This record gives sequence, C-alpha cells and structure tokens, in this order.
Amino acid sequence: MTQLKEGSKAPVFKGKDQDGKWISLEDFIGKKVILYFYPKDNTPGCTAEACNLRDNYDGLLSRGFAIVGVSPDDEKSHLRFKKKYHLPFSLIADPEKHIIKAYGAWGEKSMYGKKYEGVLRTTYVIDEEGKVLKVISKVDAKDHTVQILNELGIN
Repeated sequence: MTQLKEGSKAPVFKGKDQDGKWISLEDFIGKKVILYFYPKDNTPGCTAEACNLRDNYDGLLSRGFAIVGVSPDDEKSHLRFKKKYHLPFSLIADPEKHIIKAYGAWGEKSMYGKKYEGVLRTTYVIDEEGKVLKVISKVDAKDHTVQILNELGIN
C-alpha cells in the first residue's frame, strides 16, 4: 500500500463517528486537521496517544487545528473509549477499512516474529485546502502533540 506524500491532495473521506454522525474531510475546509490512525480502542499505545492529544487539545485548537481519530473499531467501542477518557474530539469508525486504506495506513506489521496485516499508526496533518502538510509514520504515542508541532516547525 502506497502512503500519501506531503503536498499531495488528501483523499476525501466520509465516515460515522462515535455518535453515528457523518464526518467528512469537507467539514474541515478552512481548518488544519490532525487526522490520526490508530489500531484499537483501549490498548496502551492508543490510549496514550489519544490522552496526549486530549491533554493538549486546547493548545492545538488555539493554533487552528481540528483533531479526528480513525480506527477499525465500531461506533459503540469509540463511544465507550471517548467517554472513559473524556476525549474532546471525534473518532471515526472504519470497520471496512475504506478510509484507513485510502490513506495508506493499512499494511504489514510484525509482532513476536509473526507477520500480519493491521493498522499502521500514522498521523496526517492536512491543511486548510485539503493538502497533506505532514505525514508522521513513526508516532511517539506518549508525546504526540510535541512531535506534531516539532515536525511542523511550531514550538
């Protein structure tokens, strides 16, 4: 699966969030979007990443960013995850992996020497016009906000 490159047009997506509300890339025209893909709700790395973005949400918002998470989990799982950790942003359910694959966030992984297909933890920063500003494929889940800002040259 080919990953998107910086400067390319971000694939248009449409998916349901934890409340069953449709969300699309077009909803964010005029805003910068942190679109992050993660493997599974309530796992240690995914929880650390979501909570880091939550803890820095106001600062990111004040810099003009919206945040959206995407995983293959269903809406009910996302709702529980969002409530449990008080996440202030939407989580899109993508059980068919249409959005995940469109963004190249699906591929071969390895654990304990076994290879398998899964979600590649990846973050895309998309500009106000729908172009990919930054691709972060080696995500620091515990300090993701600082990583994003550093990658963008914002401190």
